[in-house]
Amino acid sequence: MQVNRLFCSAFRNLKKTEIIPDEEMNVICGENAQGKTNILEALWLFTGAKSFRATKENSFIKFGQQKAIIELDFKAFGISSNIRQEFSEKRSVYLNGKQLPSPSKLAGNFGAVIFSPDDLAIVKDGPNIRRKFLDTAIGQLYPNYIEILRSYMRAVTQRNKIIKDYKYDTSLSIMLDVFEKEISNCAEKIIKYRKNYLENLDVFVSKIYEELSCGKEEFMSVYVANTCDIIRQRLHDSRKEDMYTGVTSVGPHRDDIDFKINGISARSFGSQGQQRSVALSLKLAQAEVSKSKTGEYPIILLDDVMSELDVMRQNFILNHIKGKQSFITCCDPNSVERLKKGKIINVKTGEVF
Repeated sequence: MQVNRLFCSAFRNLKKTEIIPDEEMNVICGENAQGKTNILEALWLFTGAKSFRATKENSFIKFGQQKAIIELDFKAFGISSNIRQEFSEKRSVYLNGKQLPSPSKLAGNFGAVIFSPDDLAIVKDGPNIRRKFLDTAIGQLYPNYIEILRSYMRAVTQRNKIIKDYKYDTSLSIMLDVFEKEISNCAEKIIKYRKNYLENLDVFVSKIYEELSCGKEEFMSVYVANTCDIIRQRLHDSRKEDMYTGVTSVGPHRDDIDFKINGISARSFGSQGQQRSVALSLKLAQAEVSKSKTGEYPIILLDDVMSELDVMRQNFILNHIKGKQSFITCCDPNSVERLKKGKIINVKTGEVF
């Protein structure tokens, strides 16, 4: 995957600008609130996904303007393509001049992996964030996984509704049998997908984290399932308990992933720098897994990744991410000086130079 040209006009605070990036490392430099992250956000929107920032689409348009435009020339799998997006009263998307029915139809054409400060939550926050990270990564490679996940959650939702009335009407057990069968069938597939992906991810994460820490620390992850025997039987056995809580207590929607540094939980005992390093390593490893499955690297987008990292780890990011095109935002001019090869893109009050 290669970005050849990015054009933005009235997108967020960005003035009309055109960026011709370096084939590998691009450092977007400037003070806070100048528009650095807006460039990453524009690139991310070409994947067809929603913004990685909590935002409404009408906020993409620069204040005082009626329309915003972002346009991308890129090369994927040896084929050059163009995507144009226009934001006005609605969002219009064009792939090679042909309008698409929705932005989601861009999925599969342009690939990217994003790291933002919010991704520290993958390590620091609750298990639902780690499950979401895993499910999103799997879904990008295997679209049918998303449908399995949806079917599973629909069945869980139905069971939750029925279980609340089960103590008043045990004849509902017939309906519970139906939904528990569906939950069990989907759960087995979900757990298999997750464990297989995590095994593939671990191969790359371990190596990346070791390099990031200069061999001083070792990384590993453990998939923590809340049940390891037959799920359908566990669902049946948990009915009495679940009818008091009104929720299904068994299944992959309750599972977790434990990230460990030198055998110790990164969530509970890791420093801020270590937790940031884990989150970054996971994202870079995600790109490696994508490459191993599709044959091509996605674009790497790293927002505010240098904060709270020591000089050794900053140097790794700037000079040792090889063979893939990367865009990194940075506020500290001293960090940029350590860049040995690549392009520096300066941003000030929405102007790129």
